[in-house]
Amino acid sequence: MSDKVCYHCGLECGNSPVEFNDKCFCCNGCKTVYEILNQNELSCYYDLEQTPGTIPKEIQGKFEYLNNIEIADKLIEFSDGTTSVVEFYIPSIHCSACIWVLENLEKLNPGIVNSLVNFPNKTVRINFKTKETSLKEVVELLTSIAYEPYISLEDADRSAKEVDKTLIYQLGIAAFGFGNTMLLAFPEYFETEGFWLDQFKYMFRWMMLILAIPVVVYSAKDYFITAYKGLKNNILSVDVPIALGILVLFLRSNYEVIADVGAGYFDSLTGLIFFLLIGKYFQQKTYNFLSFERDYRSYFPIAVTKIVNGKEESVPVQDIDEGDRLLIRNEELIPIDAILINGEGLLDYSFVTGESEPVYKGTGDKVFAGGKQTGGAIEIDVINKISESYLTELWSNDIFNKDIPKKNIKNLTDSISKYFTITIISISLIAGAYWVFKDVGTAASVVTAVLIIACPCALALAAPFAMGNMLRIFGYRKFYLKNDAIIEEMNKITHIIFDKTGTITTNEANELTYVGIPLSENERIAIKTLIRSSNHPLSRALNKYIDIDVPTKTIANYNEILGKGIYGEIDTMRIKIGSANFVGTKTEETLSTTIYIKINDIIKGFYKSKNIYRKDVKSIFLDLAIHYKLSILSGDNEGEKEYLETILPSKTAYLFNQKPQDKLDYIKDLQEKGEQVLMVGDGLNDAGALAQSDVGIAISEDINVFSPACDGILDAKLFSKLPTFLALSKQTIHVIKWSFGLSFLYNIIGMYFAVTAQLTPLVAAILMPLSSISIVVFVTLMTNLVARKTK
Repeated sequence: MSDKVCYHCGLECGNSPVEFNDKCFCCNGCKTVYEILNQNELSCYYDLEQTPGTIPKEIQGKFEYLNNIEIADKLIEFSDGTTSVVEFYIPSIHCSACIWVLENLEKLNPGIVNSLVNFPNKTVRINFKTKETSLKEVVELLTSIAYEPYISLEDADRSAKEVDKTLIYQLGIAAFGFGNTMLLAFPEYFETEGFWLDQFKYMFRWMMLILAIPVVVYSAKDYFITAYKGLKNNILSVDVPIALGILVLFLRSNYEVIADVGAGYFDSLTGLIFFLLIGKYFQQKTYNFLSFERDYRSYFPIAVTKIVNGKEESVPVQDIDEGDRLLIRNEELIPIDAILINGEGLLDYSFVTGESEPVYKGTGDKVFAGGKQTGGAIEIDVINKISESYLTELWSNDIFNKDIPKKNIKNLTDSISKYFTITIISISLIAGAYWVFKDVGTAASVVTAVLIIACPCALALAAPFAMGNMLRIFGYRKFYLKNDAIIEEMNKITHIIFDKTGTITTNEANELTYVGIPLSENERIAIKTLIRSSNHPLSRALNKYIDIDVPTKTIANYNEILGKGIYGEIDTMRIKIGSANFVGTKTEETLSTTIYIKINDIIKGFYKSKNIYRKDVKSIFLDLAIHYKLSILSGDNEGEKEYLETILPSKTAYLFNQKPQDKLDYIKDLQEKGEQVLMVGDGLNDAGALAQSDVGIAISEDINVFSPACDGILDAKLFSKLPTFLALSKQTIHVIKWSFGLSFLYNIIGMYFAVTAQLTPLVAAILMPLSSISIVVFVTLMTNLVARKTK
């Protein structure tokens, strides 16, 4: 037998190795994978880890069924005729080299746009050009490089997955072993003498050993696997001390029975594993009960415009049903699969595919959820049930996540857990060395008890459950965050910036007055038709103000320049609506916000808007000024600066006539000075500033503000609660720190009793999961308590 191992998969090459480029392969399949990677300059795949691959399978004719359109449609998540998105489960993903090669698939097939691996779930999400490659070719490529996806057409139908009963089976085996081992060990406890006991006690001991083997090998296997994988990657996981404790007891017990020097500790060993699994089972039940997974249907704060009998009304996204007609304005996101009925769609699907090239859609074409309209208003008919979870999955995509600083709670927890494990192993060895000179049996018990009782699991659970539960509380209060890391970032904020229009002002009651040449009915219809396509707060206010029935009209050459205005051609009219500078005139009004109208190169006049500020703006800013620096950024003129200075704190900074790029640059400048910036604005018109800020919050006021740029969406009716939400983010971090203190106290007390041999491994196994559950219950109750007190 050859002692050479395959350069690709690590198996022995046998007596007939395949040689290529001075490298040994076990088969032509592995050699082919190497050639593919090498030819496409991806050979550094092998530099990331030794022998990272697996043996590829035969693929000729295997995936012909994927050419069937009906089957392919069930597997493909999204397709606009040009780009398709599909997600596969790939069981053979196991290391960093796997991630690297799977995220470079575009180098192996130019038809693939990009690919993203979810390592914990062993899935890869692939965007590909349907005109350049097919689903079948993508699957064949994956299989050819030994990453064959698991394809189940039952999964394609989105049927419910079976519940994983492995833990229940492990618990059953452990319970059987523990119960019978206790019965067999019962006579040993009394040390009574008798013919039958003396005759059979050796057989009983061997029976206990045999019963313990499946308990250790099967029921406790997860602890050994996790510990091994962690050590292999230079990570001291929390299962290392548990695995060591089980191993010490098992080896010690085997020695006593085989050498005939005692009965061993098989009852304690099987009991230890049984109670560890009982704890694990109840942990799962507790976590499910205290689950912080968000019920998107309950409170997802997005509204869409529904057309009912020719009238437009805003309704919550979850109330949309099949057959409803929706109005989608410029820059709004399509929330559901639908058929385009009126208008021309120029859809930006970068939210879904990463490709920003607009896709044209005409009347009768199917449009998919996640596309953003980049032209005039369109009307669509809904063909599917709404799925907020799909939109949220897109929103939480790693592509849109901001870089989280390294100094955060998670990294702190990981660091503490690492050193905690090292400390525990050291203490167990020292305690074992001390007791071994007094009593070897006690030494084994002490080492195991120390390793089991002092578990850093509680530390690892504190942060995710505290922040996760607060995330749930925020959601029920109509404040929706992208993920729990945002709570920690909110805690670090030093400077808060507010947009003015639509953020600290309300769109509900703008007082509008027209000044200028009287407008004909046709001109008013054309103006309303044009502004109907815009989602800017002033456009929405003007749309409500012009109370006139509008027939369906086509808008040609629609163009909206954020922060400036709108241009469009309707019938014979060329219309410009926006700022004085946009229409080419000088402002005649400096004390109010103005919307100028220009038709066929003639300035008709302007609508004068007196902003209505949100309730309690003064008290909100006074509360915030105690802890934060404050700024107002606005694209409007300085007309209301004097009024704002009378109601807002004296140190508030004001910047008017700000373009979207000016807002972004201002935030960037503050960040370079060391400020942590929270931006509160319009989710669509302030997208750049929201993306640049450390935390971006969009205010939702019966509009579709769903945008990947923001980190949170706040219901406009609860704007006054912003100081409360910021205070709760600080309280959440305090709760996490309190739970750390509680966990350390528990571990110190438990260690004392374990080191002094006053705690058996069996009792330690019962207490260890209780500590984790108690921390979870503590942080959940405390976050609920501080939320009730902070209102």
